[in-house]
Amino acid sequence: MEPAYHHEKIFDKINFQEYPLSKGEYEECVFKNCDLSNSDLSEIKFIECEFSSCNLSLAKLTNTGVRDLKFKDSKILGLHFNNCSKFGMSFSFENCTLNHSSFYQTKIKNTSFKNCQLQDIDFTECDLSSSVFHKCDFLNSTFDRTILEKADLRTSINYSIDPEKNRVKKAKFSLTEVAGLLDKYEIDIDNAG
Repeated sequence: MEPAYHHEKIFDKINFQEYPLSKGEYEECVFKNCDLSNSDLSEIKFIECEFSSCNLSLAKLTNTGVRDLKFKDSKILGLHFNNCSKFGMSFSFENCTLNHSSFYQTKIKNTSFKNCQLQDIDFTECDLSSSVFHKCDFLNSTFDRTILEKADLRTSINYSIDPEKNRVKKAKFSLTEVAGLLDKYEIDIDNAG
């Protein structure tokens, strides 16, 4: 059976647990208010698609193509972006909850994360160069041999990043959260002055 090709289609309020998404390629498609949780999105290619107010929690992403995707107001819990096809991987996130997801060893330079919950995320060996994290919460997220050069975390909170284990040259941090760079020393920093 020939894989399906979908171009500029709008998928609105579809429960893909009941009606599984067909294998193939989706280009410039919009998914609004859809439930893709626990879906098998393996081997599917998404190019310049937008996911708005969707639930993609625990979806399988084995060799999934993700190029120029926009995720907005979506629930994206427990996704393993590290299983996606590495070719052309790029996306942006706005007002999304990505808790318990993994970006292990992904190269996602210049990625935009705006107002996102990024708790318990694995960023080990991830290349986040020049990425922007605007008002994100990194509680319990792992940064280990992560490249954060020129990344902007000035408005983000709850990160714990060891500058000796991660590349942070020219990264931007706020003075109020800079203590997150010193966590391993278990020192008390007081703002009382």
